[in-house]
Amino acid sequence: MSKEDPKYKSALQEQEGVEPPKVLSNVSAKAIKVKRQKQPSVTDLVNGLTNGDISALSRAITLVESTNSNHNKKANEVITACLPYANKSVRIGITGVPGVGKSTFIEAFGSHLTDLGKKIAVLAVDPSSTLSKGSILGDKTRMEDLVKNQNVFIRPSPSGNSLGGVARKTRETIILCEAAGFDTIMIETVGVGQSETAVHSMVDFFLLLKLAGAGDELQGIKRGIIEMADAIVINKADGDNLKAAKSAKVEFNRALHLYPEKDSGWSPKVTLCSALKQTGIAEVWELITEYLNTTKANNYFEHNRHNQNKFWLLQTIEERLKSNFYNSEKIKAELENQLALVEAGKTTPFVAAEYLLSL
Repeated sequence: MSKEDPKYKSALQEQEGVEPPKVLSNVSAKAIKVKRQKQPSVTDLVNGLTNGDISALSRAITLVESTNSNHNKKANEVITACLPYANKSVRIGITGVPGVGKSTFIEAFGSHLTDLGKKIAVLAVDPSSTLSKGSILGDKTRMEDLVKNQNVFIRPSPSGNSLGGVARKTRETIILCEAAGFDTIMIETVGVGQSETAVHSMVDFFLLLKLAGAGDELQGIKRGIIEMADAIVINKADGDNLKAAKSAKVEFNRALHLYPEKDSGWSPKVTLCSALKQTGIAEVWELITEYLNTTKANNYFEHNRHNQNKFWLLQTIEERLKSNFYNSEKIKAELENQLALVEAGKTTPFVAAEYLLSL
């Protein structure tokens, strides 16, 4: 049958749509919209948080991540009210190159911890596009079993323009999660650039995931990330890759001996695991527990947290100064002029910067 035949029907046909039934009255629909627009008070959010209400926690984090100046004031009040309930968790930073299996590891590790009676919060920092400014935020999809667990809260957040792919708000989100009763906080980063440095400054234990046979052993040593790691876990140590993983363990152990002793008095360890086969996961937690016992006994644990608070004070001041600078109407107007002069070759970027800063 040819296409010209009037009886001919293409496989691509447009069906007439079905009109959805009006199950709600206009009055009900309006009431629902008003309810959704109504923002909870600081007291409501804090009470919800401290009672373990996940909805209140999610709304508080959204408030903290907002760039709206009115929201910032309210967020600061919420965080201040949550401080008496904070600092009662173990904070674990987890990083590694893309493809190392961070999400699979966190799912296996988190499931093991919940079996031990722990309440887990996973803060996954998703890289933001420098072009579209958007983020995929697909970590919940990867952790499909863990996300169903009643004792687990997973929150993917965009990195935005903050240093190294770690949102500044992550530091404040930790406080909110602790106030909500989560005793173990895991922070997953994209594992490229300087995100490791930022995560290291907000956690108690820094875990580096590595792959054997991927050609990144020397690169990892060169980048100096091993200096920050409290443990190196070689993932995907199963099947045909097990032999290569054991060889990599020997190499990393040798590399660790080249670094000076840590202030914590802890000697970083190297261990193997297979997140897919769920082997070696219990050993990772035993290693972290050993670290916590060591650092709490020699008072490094609290000392480190005090230093981190000082660091984030300075970071917050720097960010606020930067924000105030670029939001100044005077700077906005003059910045365009200076950019035009730089483009025309009539001044240098450095001279223009000095002039703008002098304003």
